[in-house]
Amino acid sequence: MNGGIRDASVQAAALAVAASAVAVVLAGSVRPASAQESVRERIAALEFPELRFNPVQPRKETVRGVPVYFAEDRELPLVTIYATFRGGVRRFTRDYFAAATAVPALMRTGGTRDLPPDSVDARIELLALATSFGQGGGGSSSWINTLTGQLDEAVSLWADMLRWPRFDSTQVEVWRGAELERVRRRRDDPASLAFSRFNRIMYGDHPVGWEMSLSDLEPDDLSEERLRYVHEAVICPGNMVLGVAGDINWSRASRLLEGVLSDWPPCSGNLLEDPQPDIRTAPGVFVIQKEIEQSVVVLAHSSSLRQGDTGEYFASRIANSILGASGLSSRLATELRTRQGLTYGASSIWTTSRRDDGLVGALTRTRPQRTLAAARLLLAALDSVRTTAPDVDEVEHAVGEIVNGFVFNFRTPLQVVARGMTYESLGLPEDWLERYLDGIRDVTADDVLEVFRTEVDPARMTILLVGDTTRFDGSPSELGTVTVLSEGPQDSRDPPSTPREWPQSPH
Repeated sequence: MNGGIRDASVQAAALAVAASAVAVVLAGSVRPASAQESVRERIAALEFPELRFNPVQPRKETVRGVPVYFAEDRELPLVTIYATFRGGVRRFTRDYFAAATAVPALMRTGGTRDLPPDSVDARIELLALATSFGQGGGGSSSWINTLTGQLDEAVSLWADMLRWPRFDSTQVEVWRGAELERVRRRRDDPASLAFSRFNRIMYGDHPVGWEMSLSDLEPDDLSEERLRYVHEAVICPGNMVLGVAGDINWSRASRLLEGVLSDWPPCSGNLLEDPQPDIRTAPGVFVIQKEIEQSVVVLAHSSSLRQGDTGEYFASRIANSILGASGLSSRLATELRTRQGLTYGASSIWTTSRRDDGLVGALTRTRPQRTLAAARLLLAALDSVRTTAPDVDEVEHAVGEIVNGFVFNFRTPLQVVARGMTYESLGLPEDWLERYLDGIRDVTADDVLEVFRTEVDPARMTILLVGDTTRFDGSPSELGTVTVLSEGPQDSRDPPSTPREWPQSPH
């Protein structure tokens, strides 16, 4: 049976029948064998409706041209209002990198037009508000959660934080100092260093490949003029999608949102077109020397597969789960952890953007003396999935995990609203969930093999090794032509080091 949520009345009836059957079996302990066999037959003959997942659908409205997703929930006296804004770091030139990164955080900490930062903090504490400002995925977002009785005050404060940020100079300097320290400490976390540098290698001078450097964080890079330039381009009604969930009816919610949006200035129009990445296509080996006890191995190549209503996309989601996204039961973890004992874990990389090409590959961490062995095993595992279709049971298990796990994304009205907002922002159809689940259910073992064959090619992989090269189990040049990168922060506007032959390892 397919996974999903059973109607409560069906559940109750099934439990009653099962309890009755158990009682008969227990009572049958003193009955003849023929009577007990009859009970077993009755239990085996029980039939239940197919389990289907029917998520609650949010109400979709519009207030002053802004899409609004709404779900009423009277269980607790709480209301959450959520806003997303299209536009982020990717929509500005590199000169605005620091400002575009800082604006969401400073809307929270930098005060408002009428209140200094400490007064905003005091109001948030007094009203017992939970709030968040952040960015990611090419956009910015913010939400506020409040008691119903304090909703008007909470929304007024939140709207001022969004619309009229003060960008207090002291708080700007606090943010700059924290970011400078983060840049200086980036090399202390080998995984963070590896992922950041790998994006730089693959995406070059594209926002995905930008690494924050000390030269990005001069005081002028965070001037009030630049901060307001970014804010007026992104945080505005033309880029906005709103969501409301909780102890509130639509009549009151619409009045509140009308008040927030009524005199909000339009977007400045300063956003650039979202640049298309020119992802690296040539294979190669990149090495960063770092004296650490665990090497990081990352390898991937570009993939043109996009998120959409296609059999190839759905097959790629199952393929990714089988390969390395399903944890310890995946092919990569089984081979590198369970069979070879090289690592605590290994996972796959398979990004499928709605608009851009992505990456497909794998990553792991291991001791320096087995770095090349781990890289070769990752490549071998990626090659093996291209030759033989996975077992039907393996595919069914992956399908079941995805389908059954989806119900947990809809446990609260807020989750339902947030998902609708995500679909709106990505330009996905309103029935995307149903299409997605149907597409996943239809994936076969042959579909998985075909998408592995068309989308995965070990010979095209770009490989990054971060670790103590003096203890490697061979020369990185055995994997391909080597490019040596520095450990320190690298300005994305500078080209990487030129390739050179790696000296032969003494091992």
